[in-house]
Amino acid sequence: MKRWRGVENTPSGWGRSVVTIGVFDGVHRGHQQIIGHAVRRARDAGLNSVVVTFDPHPAEVVHPGSHPAMLTTPRRKAELIEEVGADALCVLPFTPAFSRHSAEEFVHDVLVEHLHAAAVVVGKNFRFGHRAAGDTALLTALGHRFGFTVEDSPLLADGDTTFSSTYVRACVDAGDVVSAARALGREHRIEGVVVRGDQRGRELGFPTANLETHQYAAVPADGIYAGWLVCGKERLPAAVSIGTNPTFSGRERRVEAYVLDFDGDLYGEHVGLDFVARLRPTLSFDSVEALVAQIDADVADTRHLLA
Repeated sequence: MKRWRGVENTPSGWGRSVVTIGVFDGVHRGHQQIIGHAVRRARDAGLNSVVVTFDPHPAEVVHPGSHPAMLTTPRRKAELIEEVGADALCVLPFTPAFSRHSAEEFVHDVLVEHLHAAAVVVGKNFRFGHRAAGDTALLTALGHRFGFTVEDSPLLADGDTTFSSTYVRACVDAGDVVSAARALGREHRIEGVVVRGDQRGRELGFPTANLETHQYAAVPADGIYAGWLVCGKERLPAAVSIGTNPTFSGRERRVEAYVLDFDGDLYGEHVGLDFVARLRPTLSFDSVEALVAQIDADVADTRHLLA
């Protein structure tokens, strides 16, 4: 998949294409349906499919301080979009100046002048342009003027639940990683660099990898989880603790993973944690012995769940 940042960096000689547009945070099953629609439409027409997305999240620019929890890092988002089959990814820097572009300016500058859109595929709730003034009706009218068609892809739902990034964030925030995975089509992942902690886990016989995550990462609710630690091409079973470690009067919220049957050094590695299930809430124990006994049980539950 070709990738470029800034529409002005579109490869020279870029031909006509089928374009889909969105933030696509999480690349959940609803996003996959929209992107897949564009990919199939492009292949049927013998054209390239292009996914247009934005960085940073538009909400942070339009309303500073409102950045939503981030379901995927930009790199992870690109990997997932590539897995759906897109031919190219164009990331538009979302700046205050860009946010003031009218819907007509966005269509002309991005879709017509640089990406040479033959067709544009969007979700039914798609909005664009300054103050989100543009909708699919306006996009269709502009398509008639500039020579591209517009196809809307229905929103994906499970019963009464429409899959959206907002819904996935709510699931993750509640610790319901099973429902989040159902909407994503895979386990929810957070990423970070393994840094040194208090070494308390090692003293208890359960050395942990402490993750330093992105400030906006969608970290699940406090609790103990069964999941997988992903390092390069390895996927290792892990019991994950999220919280402040109340037994030792901790104050800093941390993400720590005890990797089962692992005797290596992960310090400095960039890793991912895929969450399979929440085992229990965070608890405070009266003694170290009680804590160790509970950790033993958590590890056994994790081993059984991931077997």
